[in-house]
Amino acid sequence: MRRFTQAPILLCAALAACQPPAQTPAADAVNEADNAANAVARNGADNGAEPQRSILRPEVVPESEAPKIEPEEAVIGFGASPMALDETAKATLETLLSGAAMKAGGPIILRGHSDSRGADGDNKVASRIRAEKVRDYLVDKGVDKARITLIALGEARPIAPNAKEDGSDDPDGRAKNRRVEVTVALPTVIVPPPVVPNAAEAAKP
Repeated sequence: MRRFTQAPILLCAALAACQPPAQTPAADAVNEADNAANAVARNGADNGAEPQRSILRPEVVPESEAPKIEPEEAVIGFGASPMALDETAKATLETLLSGAAMKAGGPIILRGHSDSRGADGDNKVASRIRAEKVRDYLVDKGVDKARITLIALGEARPIAPNAKEDGSDDPDGRAKNRRVEVTVALPTVIVPPPVVPNAAEAAKP
C-alpha cells in the first residue's frame, strides 16, 4: 500500500520541476520596458524614420566625435591708423577671441610689419609697436600675456609694392604693408615617456 500512496507525490514533484521559474517583479519591469522600446523602434522604421535604440542598451549607441580644432590666422591692418587699432581691426580680433583655437589656450604669435618709408631701424620699432597694440588688446580681453610672442619684422616682408612702377609713392601699397599677422596655434600635448622598470627589480625572480 505504501508504494501506491507515494506515487502521486512523486508525480507532482516531477511536474513542478518541469515548470519554468517564476520571474521576479524587477525582471518583469525590465522586460516590459524593453518590449516598449522595441515597439517604438519598429513603429519608427515602419514610418520611414530612423529606428530608435533601446534606452536599456546604451552601449550600442555610437559616440559622437569631438569637433576637430584647427589653428587660426588673421591679418590686423593698420592702413587707416598707422599706430592704432581701428574698428575693423578690433572686429577681427573679436572673431579670433571667440574661436575654438583661441579658447584652447595654445601659443599666439604676433608678427609686426611696416612699410618702407623711413629708416630700417625705425620701421622695425614701428612694427613692434603695432604688435604690442594687438597684444594689449588681447590681454585686456583676458588672454594670458604669457601665451603671446612678439616678432618685429619691419619692412622686410611686404605683401604689396611700396612704390609704383614709375618710382612714385604708392599709399595703398604702403597701407597694406602696415599690419600684424596673428597666428593662434594649438596647445602642445606632452606625452609622458613609457615607464621602464628598474633593471634590478626586473631581474628578481
